[in-house]
Amino acid sequence: MSFLADFLMITGTCSVAFYCYILSKRLTRFTDLETGMGGAVAVLSMQVDDLNKALEKARVSSQKSAHSLSNLTQRAEVSANKLEIMLSTLHDLPQNVGKPDRIVQRSRRRVSETVS
Repeated sequence: MSFLADFLMITGTCSVAFYCYILSKRLTRFTDLETGMGGAVAVLSMQVDDLNKALEKARVSSQKSAHSLSNLTQRAEVSANKLEIMLSTLHDLPQNVGKPDRIVQRSRRRVSETVS
């Protein structure tokens, strides 16, 4: 009976050792930096860093554009107010000022060239 127990113990130990060997080979291939999952994680990490840099550049650019647009909007509002004031002063002018009594039409004569 003890011989049978020892045989089963040795068989179980050998099968567990074989399983650990297979598992270690699979983990080595899985974590390989060039072809395995480790390489994929490294590539994704680099892409995340690049995207963060691009996002920061886009954020700075949009802030500059927003500031420029705000300045242009303020300038446009000031110009619109000035135009409104100018238009309101035009209503105070008499109607006949600036209009000529008669319209002078000028015509141009074309000189025809003679071909010899």
